[in-house]
Amino acid sequence: MPQLRKDPIVGRWVIISTERAKRPRDYNLSSVQSQNGAFCPFCPGNEGTTPPEVMAYRDRGSPPNGPGWRLRVIPNKFPALMIEGGLDREGEGLYDIMNGVGAHEVIIESPHHHKSFSELDQREMENVIWSFRDRIIDLKRDSRFRYILVFKNRGAAAGASLEHTHCQLIALPIVPTNVREELAGSRSYYDLKERCIFCDIVHQELKDGSRVVLENEDILVVCPFAPKFPFEMWVLPKNHNAFFEDSKENEFKNLAQAMSLAFRKLDKALNHPPYNFILHTSPINDKSTTYYHWHFEIMPTLTRVAGFEWGSGFYINHTPPEDSAKFLRELEV
Repeated sequence: MPQLRKDPIVGRWVIISTERAKRPRDYNLSSVQSQNGAFCPFCPGNEGTTPPEVMAYRDRGSPPNGPGWRLRVIPNKFPALMIEGGLDREGEGLYDIMNGVGAHEVIIESPHHHKSFSELDQREMENVIWSFRDRIIDLKRDSRFRYILVFKNRGAAAGASLEHTHCQLIALPIVPTNVREELAGSRSYYDLKERCIFCDIVHQELKDGSRVVLENEDILVVCPFAPKFPFEMWVLPKNHNAFFEDSKENEFKNLAQAMSLAFRKLDKALNHPPYNFILHTSPINDKSTTYYHWHFEIMPTLTRVAGFEWGSGFYINHTPPEDSAKFLRELEV
């Protein structure tokens, strides 16, 4: 059973994942090469090599755990957290410990092995967006969970171990420190001005225009004012909503359109870079977070986080967001 251990100084929780235990010689720091020709458990016909699916969008009449799916969600075979058991919180002197209980799922976005995320068509991208919503709604019924994190690692440099396009979802029994900090900043702004800071960002970026990458009826994509990384992008709904899963059908359709275009631009501009994207949304069933505003953050892996960043919390970005946005905005795809 994995353990969650709390840093007593800054309050950050760490997962000690015994299911993924490694000895020093198991850490291979060399780059991971393309897996062309290698066996892929995510490809159709190999469903028996993965845990049974928890959800799938399938062709009518196709049986579970076999071919015929358009999108498939499975438990991670090597989960960071385990779905079974109770939290069993306890203290060990000044240290806090609980069982590593949670859900860790993989969202296989397409049956096509060589299809990248930016190459998904409109329907396929909508399926990905709806799968996030459907899994969040299902998992939030579990009273042990307090936050659901949806993310994508693309490329070995960004943490992906398989090249077949997929996202991941982890349901956590605690609200992560990064999320708490963002919530606290949003709450502080709301208490001062009685407005949502993200709504104000949307209005200011639309008025200024220099950091706008693209927009449609419901969605704005910008390079943020103070990006940690070159070509970082935020995907923001124009209408205020604290919970991603409460968005309307037309918003999901326009989100899929904006995400498709943003990632096509990113891939063309930077020659298919490794990247991470993360869904930022409110903690489960916390209806007090009316001051918050869900959004995606897209972070290309173009630079290394090194000693200065770890030691100071500052990030050095050599590309102004206005330059990044202009390049992406003007790029034809």
